[in-house]
This record gives sequence, structure tokens and C-alpha cells, in this order.
Amino acid sequence: MSQPPSQQPPQGGFGAPQEPPPGTPQPPQDQPPAPPQPPQDQPPAPPQPPQAPPQPPQAPAGQPGAGQAPGPYGQQPSGPYGQQPSGPYGQQPSGPYGQQPPGPYGQHPGPYGQQAASGPYGLPTQAGHGYPQQQYPGVPAPGGPGGSGGPFKGRTGILAAAAVAVVLLVGAGAWYVVSDSGDDPKKPVAGAGEDPKASGKPSESPTVDEGDGTGGGRESEDDLNAGRKPGEAKVAWLQKNDVDLPRNGAEIQGPWFVGDTIVRAMYRGISGYAVADGKKKWSVALPADVCATPDTATPDGKIVIGIESGTTDRSTCSVLQMIDLNTGKAGWKAPVKKNGTWDLMSDIGLAISGDTVTAGRTSYSSAYRVSDGKELFGTPAGNCKTFAFAGGPKLIAAANCRNDDVENPQHQLQELDPVSGKAKWTYRPPRGWEIKKVYSASPLVVSLENAKKKQGSVAAFTGNGKLRSQLSPAKGDEVVANCGGSFAIFGQKLEGCTGVAADADTFYMATKPDTGSARTNKVVAFDLNTGKPKWTAPAPAERTLRPIGMEGGKVLLYLEPRYDKAGAILTLPPTGGATSVLLQHPEGTNRIENGLFGARPLYQGGRSYVLTQRVSGRDEEEMEQATALVFSK
Repeated sequence: MSQPPSQQPPQGGFGAPQEPPPGTPQPPQDQPPAPPQPPQDQPPAPPQPPQAPPQPPQAPAGQPGAGQAPGPYGQQPSGPYGQQPSGPYGQQPSGPYGQQPPGPYGQHPGPYGQQAASGPYGLPTQAGHGYPQQQYPGVPAPGGPGGSGGPFKGRTGILAAAAVAVVLLVGAGAWYVVSDSGDDPKKPVAGAGEDPKASGKPSESPTVDEGDGTGGGRESEDDLNAGRKPGEAKVAWLQKNDVDLPRNGAEIQGPWFVGDTIVRAMYRGISGYAVADGKKKWSVALPADVCATPDTATPDGKIVIGIESGTTDRSTCSVLQMIDLNTGKAGWKAPVKKNGTWDLMSDIGLAISGDTVTAGRTSYSSAYRVSDGKELFGTPAGNCKTFAFAGGPKLIAAANCRNDDVENPQHQLQELDPVSGKAKWTYRPPRGWEIKKVYSASPLVVSLENAKKKQGSVAAFTGNGKLRSQLSPAKGDEVVANCGGSFAIFGQKLEGCTGVAADADTFYMATKPDTGSARTNKVVAFDLNTGKPKWTAPAPAERTLRPIGMEGGKVLLYLEPRYDKAGAILTLPPTGGATSVLLQHPEGTNRIENGLFGARPLYQGGRSYVLTQRVSGRDEEEMEQATALVFSK
């Protein structure tokens, strides 16, 4: 991705990653000021040669018009969410979200950044993201309402396996657009670099070996700590699947941590396990497949999950169920309201902030108090309709404002009061740019995409919603975020990406691994005030790294395993430099670690967790698949 023309935040509109959600109203008058514009005397320019800095093209003029097709924004096609003939959550048989099976919904043949339609940041465009439809999470694919994606590919006909999707950003030569608000048609909004095919937008395509889900074939009675070498962590516990699944398998949702319990949900149940030894502490049987979950729980350990309305192919992801993770008891249960034709086919995306859970879908959104199920607020009045949320320390909402041109959508980004639903601020990217993913809620970092122009951008915002910067990788670098499994059939989930980390002033991402035998990559630290790289840290030779969080002010990194080497948890100072080993996984279990499907690494409470995100349902093999490998000092 190329750097902005100046130190100031780039002009123009963010490359928005997602499809336009249903109608969106004009932002309030106190909307943040528009980002700096390019030199007044410089007209929109075509892509410049490699040597020249990108000259932003003209921003699409965009006055909201009337009647934009309310397509299933961000509705992720590939059968997620317990698509019913198979287990929960997008049990998508074939490559979910960016899983990149040549999949549905105009999914580009290749994963994000596969340059299928090359957008900035290495992400193919929405149509070509490796994601099923919008690479980022839930945006409908081309051909569907709202100009997005192929909606009616029947829920029953859309089956895709949920795996690892990655968002890519390519440096130098990528188109990028960022604007603080407004859509002045006279404003230059994008710059072009040397090679359009190398341009990238945040994309999602697998960049790590997913493994075959077998866990390496170790016998359960093996002593996994036998032969452990000095300095190696010990295996605290290994968990294997104990649920008989339908043929298409199931995605595993979570984890959520509460006290000394780790909780995960799959198929028609949710269970809590002791973090010390992995023993099951409680389990809740559900009447239908789990089809939607939030990333976070309430401060007191409660969550609300989405389950299917039944167990037939005609069932929809439309029922909310509260679960107390402390006790394993089910609480209130309620259906999610629907509004309009698209909602009849739209799955829900859930997010929790404080004691509020929000449910977003194509053209209707609602919020409930987690503690008692009381509805707090619903779809906002006016032309702009909220379609997806991200939770955690702040409640972030994405909305689509109806207009007369479905190929030139108008989105808006807001921070909402979680109790009243009132907007604290509103940001509007230029027409044509869609909000795709929230990589971090605090500090706020968002990916945007323009599907029509095949452009993308990742932008940072201040606490009051003003554009802070746009990430601009060094020439040739492609930075990635893993967004696998964070999508819905016809609906969108803004949160759910991993492989990124942030502190108050810095955002950390990894580059796409090199191809070839010497497969390696590096970690890049971006200054959130300028969008420029502060420093880079290379992975060890023939190894790959990815950020997984922050710990004690340092960046936590996962050193991925190879067929002959175990993984490890490393740390990096916020100033860069050399990595330090926090927890070295034992070589004796590297086959299991390397075999976990779409492994998600976590570090919590002094323990390292490597968790599979999906279990296949091939015959009886799923009963022997490893689902979690946990290490401790």
C-alpha cells in the first residue's frame, strides 16, 4: 500500500471493505472535519509511474439518492452460521470466508490479495477478495441486492468450510482512499502507484498452513510431556472432539474466558472447561445449531448467542439465547425481529459492549440488555440503516444510507451509546466506500473497500471519530489480518479478525509470508498518528510470525510451527528490536500443533492455547480430531 501524499491523513474516502448495508442517513452536523485534501492545483490523476507518489483520483460524487437496493450487506454467503445441514456457525463445507474455495458469491478464485481484482492492500476487491463475498466479513457478493452479492443462492445450497481468511494490504503501488467526511465530487480521493495488479486493499486470504484437523495422529494415552527438553513448556492438556457431528462438520465458536474457565460453543451445545486441566465443568445442550456469537462477554461473564430457529433446511439464524458463563446456565431466550424481505434470509451478527448485546442484519438492527433481555433500541429512523456492530470497550456501528445508485453506496461509521443507541459521532467515507471490518475498537482501526474500483484502505480514527491516519505499508509489503470464520450467510460481523494487535499509538500487523522454500515474514509496527511504519521485526529464518495481542506493554507474537519445529509465544518491545521467547512449545507435540485446522493461538493467564476453529464430520473421524492444545510453564 502506498503512503499518503503527506504527513496528514490521506484524502478521499477510506477504502471500505464491506458492502453497503441498507440505507444510511446523513451524518450529523457535528460530524468530524474532512481529511486534508490533496494540493488544490492538482486534478485527479491516473495511476502514476512507480517513481511518482500516488496521485489521488477524484472521489465519487455522491449525493444520496433514493431507493438503493437494500442488499444483504456484508452478508456472507457461504453458509455460515450453522447452516443447517451441518453444524453450527457456518459449518460451511467449503471454504468459508476467505477460505478460498472457489466459492460462492463472486468470490475471487484466490484469497484476498490474490490480486484477483487487485485492490489496494493486496486485497482483491470485494468481488475478488478471497472471501466469499466481501472478504471482510459479511458483505454480500456481487449480484445481490445492494449491488453486493448473490443473495439467493439458497441457504441450503450454500455450504462452505469456515477456515482462515486473511486481509492483505500491499505497500507502494496500492490504491488507497481516506477522507474525514463528506463526499465532495471535486476532491481528489485516491492515488495510484506503479502496478495496479500489485495494489492491495485489506484482504482476507489464508496465509498459514491450516493442517488437516487430525492433530497429528498421536494416541490419546501418549504421555505428551515425555522427553520434554530443558526450556520447553509442558503440555497442560490436549482436548479431542467428543461430539458426533453431521457430515459437513461444524465451526467452533469462542473462546470466552471467565475466571478459571474457558468456554467454547459448537453445533448444538456450549461448554465450559477448567483452564488448568481442560476438564469439562459444565455444558448446555441447545435445541438447534449455534449460528452467531459475539467476540466478547459482559464484564460479569454473560453472553448472548444466536441459534437456528429449527433443525430443518428452512431454519434461520434468528433466535437469541443468553448464557451465564460462570454457572453454565441458560437465561432468557427471544426471537430477533425481522423487517423486510432481505431480513427473512439474513443471519444475524452479534456484538456485546457493557451490558448490551446488539444484533445486526441486512435492514434491521436491535439491541437488548444482556442481564434481562429487555430491548433497548432498534433500527434508527431515517435513510441510514445500521447493519453490523463491533463491541468491546466501545460500541461501533456501520450503516448504509439508501441512494439511487447501488454501485456507489454511501456508508457511515458511528460510535453509539450502548444504553440509548444515540450516536456520539458520525463519520462518512466518500460514496462508493464500504465499511468492512473493525480491527480494533480502542484505538479504532477500520478497514474499508470500494468494490467497484477495486480499492481498499485501513484507517485509524481518534476518540471523537475524526480520521487519524491511513496505514501505508512500505513498498512491496503486504500486511495481513486473519478474518476467518467471522461472517454470516446474509448478514455481517464487523468484529472477529485476529493476527493484529494495538496499543494507544501503534498498530501491529504481519506481512504475508514469502512464497517458496524459505517461507518467512516480518511484523510491522504502524504509527497511528501518521499511518507510516515505525519499525519492522523479521521472523526467524524459514519461520513466520503473527501478532496475537499485548501483554505488559509488549507485543505478543505467535511463532508458527513447521513440520519439524514447534511453535512458541514470543514478545517484542513496543520500540521494536529483537524478540524474546515467553513460552517455547515442546517439539514432542509439534505434529499435533501443526495439524490443528485453522489454528487460533492465544495467550491468557500464563498459558498458551492453540485452538482449532473447525471440526470436520467425515465419517467417525471427527471423534479423534484434536481441538485444543494448551501449554504452561
